[in-house]
Amino acid sequence: MARGFRTIGWALVWIVAILCLAVTIVPRFLDRIYYRGVAGDHFDGARFFNPDGDDTSAPPGGSRSGFFWRQATGSDGRPQWPAQVPVQQARPGELLPAATRPARDPAQTPMRVTWVGHASVLVQTPGLNILTDPVWSERAGPFGFGPKRVAAPGIALADLPKIDLIVISHNHYDHLDLTTLKALYDRDRPAIVTSLGNDAILRSDGVPATALDWRQVQRVAGANVHVVRNHHWSSRWFVDRNRALWSAFVVELPGGNLFFAGDTGMGDGAWVEEARALGPIRLALIPVGAFRFQPGQMASGAHIGPVDALDVFRRLGASQGVAIHWGTFRLSYEGYATPPRLLSAAKACAGVTDRRFGAVGIGRPVDIAPMVAPAAMGFDRAAILHCLEGPAGNTLQ
Repeated sequence: MARGFRTIGWALVWIVAILCLAVTIVPRFLDRIYYRGVAGDHFDGARFFNPDGDDTSAPPGGSRSGFFWRQATGSDGRPQWPAQVPVQQARPGELLPAATRPARDPAQTPMRVTWVGHASVLVQTPGLNILTDPVWSERAGPFGFGPKRVAAPGIALADLPKIDLIVISHNHYDHLDLTTLKALYDRDRPAIVTSLGNDAILRSDGVPATALDWRQVQRVAGANVHVVRNHHWSSRWFVDRNRALWSAFVVELPGGNLFFAGDTGMGDGAWVEEARALGPIRLALIPVGAFRFQPGQMASGAHIGPVDALDVFRRLGASQGVAIHWGTFRLSYEGYATPPRLLSAAKACAGVTDRRFGAVGIGRPVDIAPMVAPAAMGFDRAAILHCLEGPAGNTLQ
């Protein structure tokens, strides 16, 4: 019996591997043109690119086929992840009540944030419920394949309050989940803002959206939503690589702005100051996971790790920050809890003692304090990395 199960298991592994390899040689008809426009500083007339010249779409650690084989088989020496972690889902009574009135002093406007998991976050202020990159599906991938979530969503879909605004950073399956978006649109008719080309994918499933270029802004759901530059890539079928744009967002809100980094590497880092220039940031949602594809790696071209996330938080001048993009879908080789632990270790190495930027529990609502002037934070990346080579971080795989 056990031998039979092992045979079936290996057969499934081979099927997944073959499918993954197949997408690298699929016919060109699977290519999709999501956007047509004039060439510029990040669009060549056919595909988008990072203006600093860094191509983040190449698979880390070797060939594309080798990468998918390692992903399918787990044959890369990666530390073990839990199959499932407990989640205390937020109940409706724990979320910000819809009847909450705006504060007389905008600086005292309530703000409550609940991490749903990965890059999905519910941000609430009076009269406005915002969702970032909502993904409630069990797997992040096409046709039921792809990484399986180890943590249930922090809020049951049925318990979500009425959603007014959704922002979608790019079209990777762990960020653009058509099943979830269709359900939310049919239920609430929220305004949806994304970057160029992703609206075509949404329209294919009957979900309308506003698509903007970097540095464009539109007033939707009573708020000014800025689409701003970050550093990433896009694809849903591999052959459609970079046909749609990736982005971060700044949402202007009473009492201070919301910054959502989306999915990003550091690149030249100029995008950080572009976001800061739009006004004081009360809350920054910054990714800290999926950064390691070889032992000891602290960042990849497409993903910042905890060290660079700390630098992004510092340079944004944000009043408070939440570490996201970890502990939900296994996308890389670091251990399950390495991102928040490494962030804590990096803060200690940098001499940062406050708790303004850190991890929160999935499904645990957190009230965001009113804006305060950002505290001075020293940052010497080389010194922090050297410190982490010692007892502070050398046990974190």
